[in-house]
Amino acid sequence: MRYQKVPDETIRRLPRYLRALLFLQQRKTESISSQKLAEYVQLNSAVIRKDLSHFGAFGKRGTGYNVSLLSKTIRDILKLNKPQKTVLVGAGRLGTAIASFPGFKRYGFDITAIYDNSKAKIGGKIGDTTIKSTSRLADIRRSEIKMAIIATPPDAAQETADILVENGVTGILNLSSCYLKVPKRVKVRTIDLAMELSMLPYYS
Repeated sequence: MRYQKVPDETIRRLPRYLRALLFLQQRKTESISSQKLAEYVQLNSAVIRKDLSHFGAFGKRGTGYNVSLLSKTIRDILKLNKPQKTVLVGAGRLGTAIASFPGFKRYGFDITAIYDNSKAKIGGKIGDTTIKSTSRLADIRRSEIKMAIIATPPDAAQETADILVENGVTGILNLSSCYLKVPKRVKVRTIDLAMELSMLPYYS
């Protein structure tokens, strides 16, 4: 289901709410107020209520949100209620760490294909997944993979993105330190770990 006129900022915050709700489920918490949830995600409670209002009425006065129900609803909104097959391009140190990270499965992401251009890596495995040559990257079209993670060096990222988009990918998590040019129909989230870290010394 696609909701109309939902701000991108709202969609970007939903995974934060889901992470908090999953944590609360682990602690056997049945309900939570918007104020308490706001403390977990470090936002204003009014922002949470406004975000959720785009998708219907949630919560009850005096009892707050049902944790399990809201978690399921957010999964449905984000289309995380079914496995999301994902391709990883780049099997270097960062790519290997990403492929081995167990947290993706918690949100329904399954890295089903890994590609690299290094002859030393092609044919090897990360977990149970065999690393394939990037020359075969177009094969993902047959698998109907829509999500991708780019962990290549910056000079290879744009060409990689172009091939991914040509073969049906509509969502890219870009871990290379460059910005990608893609069609408007494709969503890209760029995370430069060094850039994120660079702001912290200001506060120390």
